[in-house]
Amino acid sequence: MIAFLTGPMLWVSLLVFFGGLTVRAVMYVRGLSWQLDRVAYKPHMARGLRGAVHSIRMWLIPGGTYGWRQQPFMAAGFFLFHIGAILLPLFLIGHQELLQMAFGFSLPTLPSSVADTLTVLAIIGGLMLAIRRIALPEVRILTTTYDWFILAISVAPFVTGFIARLHLGNYDFWLTCHILTGEAVLILAPFTKLSHIVLFFMSRGQLGMDYNIKRGGAKRETAFPW
Repeated sequence: MIAFLTGPMLWVSLLVFFGGLTVRAVMYVRGLSWQLDRVAYKPHMARGLRGAVHSIRMWLIPGGTYGWRQQPFMAAGFFLFHIGAILLPLFLIGHQELLQMAFGFSLPTLPSSVADTLTVLAIIGGLMLAIRRIALPEVRILTTTYDWFILAISVAPFVTGFIARLHLGNYDFWLTCHILTGEAVLILAPFTKLSHIVLFFMSRGQLGMDYNIKRGGAKRETAFPW
């Protein structure tokens, strides 16, 4: 099973992930319309791109936007989870060994202590996001079973991987669960809310273009209203 999951299934997962998200990004850009959005994207492309980069950059900084400052608990959970979700898949030593076997190259690796710390923080971040969905009435009323599924499948690779790392219980079982849930995230990403992996940047960039082109954002410098 592990040989299959780290062989053919890994290829399928990566093809679906990168191919699907590329299609989603292309569809998003092709869906932009100056008639509908009332934004002259092409005539003011340079100004729009400056606004897009600024908008994305500020949302990637904890406390960089009004929204993050107004929701510090949400911001803390978001960044704790997503920092681990980005760094661990890319630089975990076990993943690099797999990358070397499958594709013949590898990236730098994180020290084990750093990887363990990021894993624990990512799990804590996931729990904080779950607590927010329960504790805040305005979020709880909008949360569906689908939302809980997306959150659970997103956190599952960290939990199963950490259990395998600590050798709690049957190692092969938890390793298999880790690989299965990780590849499930890759396959589901283009078809679910996990597509925000790429659409976050698209939507933030579009809002930045909107404000910089037609709402006086070019004169605001760094003071966008978010």
